[in-house]
Amino acid sequence: MNTKRVDENSLILENKQGIPVRIFANKQLDIEKGAVAELEAMLELQETVDAVRETDPEFFDTNDPRIVEVAVTPDFHKGAGIPIGTVMRTRGFVCPQAPGKDVNCGMRLYTTDLDVDEVRRNLDALERRLRHLFFEGGRQIPMHRAQREALLRDGLVGVLATHRQTENAGLWRYYDARQQEQDLNRVNGQGRFQTDRVFGLEDFLGTEEVTRDSQIGSIGGGNHFVEVQMVERVEEGTTAYAWGLKRGAVVVMIHTGSVSIGHLTGTHFTDIVRKIHPATLRRPSNGLFPLPSGPRHRKSWDAFWASFSNAANFAYGNRLFLGLMVRQAFEEAMGEHEFRLLYDTGHNVIWQDPGEETFLHRKGACPARSVEEMAGTPFASFGEPVLIPGSMGASSYVLVGCGNPDSLASASHGAGRQLSRGEALGGSDKALEEFLRRFRIITPIDPRRHDIRSRPDILRKYHDELKKEAPWAYKDIGAVIQTHVGAGTARVVAELRPIFTVKG
Repeated sequence: MNTKRVDENSLILENKQGIPVRIFANKQLDIEKGAVAELEAMLELQETVDAVRETDPEFFDTNDPRIVEVAVTPDFHKGAGIPIGTVMRTRGFVCPQAPGKDVNCGMRLYTTDLDVDEVRRNLDALERRLRHLFFEGGRQIPMHRAQREALLRDGLVGVLATHRQTENAGLWRYYDARQQEQDLNRVNGQGRFQTDRVFGLEDFLGTEEVTRDSQIGSIGGGNHFVEVQMVERVEEGTTAYAWGLKRGAVVVMIHTGSVSIGHLTGTHFTDIVRKIHPATLRRPSNGLFPLPSGPRHRKSWDAFWASFSNAANFAYGNRLFLGLMVRQAFEEAMGEHEFRLLYDTGHNVIWQDPGEETFLHRKGACPARSVEEMAGTPFASFGEPVLIPGSMGASSYVLVGCGNPDSLASASHGAGRQLSRGEALGGSDKALEEFLRRFRIITPIDPRRHDIRSRPDILRKYHDELKKEAPWAYKDIGAVIQTHVGAGTARVVAELRPIFTVKG
């Protein structure tokens, strides 16, 4: 591999395009050859940009369109065209495929005043309520067409502006408008990618009548989850206290994105860039196309950002309503308790750098900005909360960002896979059974039901899906966290231990 270690926590990738590329990984983390090969292929996007500019000098609105720099987080692993854990800054164009189709997949974390013993005493009741709400038709989120449109155009700000249309109906009775208005400051960008239109989502908008929403409030598949955790250890006491992270307290972590809405819009992105690619040029072998920011392709540019914003806004709303569903289950099983948002941010997003003509693409990487960059938010005295989950059953971590320019002020979004889902299926059935005896996972299938126990086909599918996300499929979260600390990208605030997980 064309990598060269420069210090204990990072390497550089030498490449023929001359792009500065830094990979963050300490010596305990294996660098996946397939992921490096994919990263090298991704850098060929610069060759595509150069070829397009040579063929059509007016295609871009700048004399020097380029990939400015790339940083790779410690959970780096092979993706689908762009490795997971890639952060890329470009000038004069964006690469719409870079964030993937699960636009604004991200993390949301709540703190509570519950203690772990109270949750464990009520675990069976919680499981029944959560399975009903998530998987057995208990989800009640009525919405007007105008509310759906407001969500897609204005994200959480739009939800707040229209909440009275279904006030106190179904899940809306857990929506406290005053608290939600305050919580906007605890969501990256106030939970809004503002756009003036909804693009290609007419079926989702539906009719003017109030109907139950069939999309929002979905966990999704793969590595998405809702997990109830406890604060196992506090590392940075002052920050932990300010953020409501008390040892032994229960927190709720949510990891999901734009699910089917993102898939639809992601397909649309690819169509946009393919249509404007010069017909005289062969399509790039890596499948990645630039979308220029200049006036010549303004129609395509506007269509992309509208569609991207719709999906990103939906993801913010999706995590919000999943949180309200967990709150409902908690209250029904254990009575009313404090349930406060710590932070919500995405890790599959494109941001325009403030005041610049450059764009920051994050694929499976969360922002980790400094005190200065968080001015005007509740985190101005600390830095940005960084939420890094471990593999299923392992510790997760809350860190605080340091704004490291070498990492493009970014950090991991998880432990990172070390086995593909297909490879993970080859894991031991006995090891999975032992894991399931120790750790509770709530899924649409309840393997303890009498009718399910007599269906080996259903049980095999159930076990196979869990194998794909089993602990052995992921890297050691400890080495990932140590790399962040050692490289000065983030500091540990608290370690969280899982109590149970809900998987879609």
